[in-house]
Amino acid sequence: MTEPSPFWKTKPLEAMSEAEWESLCDGCGKCCMVLLEDEDTGELYETSVSCRLFDPEARRCSAYADRLRLVPGCVQVTPKNAGTLSWMPRSCAYRRLAEGRDLADWHPLVSGRPESVEEAGEAVSKDLRSEARVKASKLWRYVTRERD
Repeated sequence: MTEPSPFWKTKPLEAMSEAEWESLCDGCGKCCMVLLEDEDTGELYETSVSCRLFDPEARRCSAYADRLRLVPGCVQVTPKNAGTLSWMPRSCAYRRLAEGRDLADWHPLVSGRPESVEEAGEAVSKDLRSEARVKASKLWRYVTRERD
């Protein structure tokens, strides 16, 4: 007997339940990193600084339900904008599916193991600094690499 295809292969993003949508988050933490943009070139740079609400141990937002109220710059990823947020990492499941790509083999929904994200080198460091502890004028000192 053939196993049914997983929901992310059969449903468009707009048709997913809230639980399905939320399960697409692989827990890498990349969307919670502070990014800097070169005003001249538009290039994005990752830093070793995270949003003040980010819990680096859990690699999750510590106030997920209230994040949009507590952090004015926080962007809620939705089925409508998932494919348009160019600052989202190319590895992000929301972006991948919106672009017509499949989930990566290290994604917990594929591997069946949440630790596969870290094992694949896709999870952010647990040693990130909180933006609450870094002056905005000093952020360029924390650039780690250009965002792909």
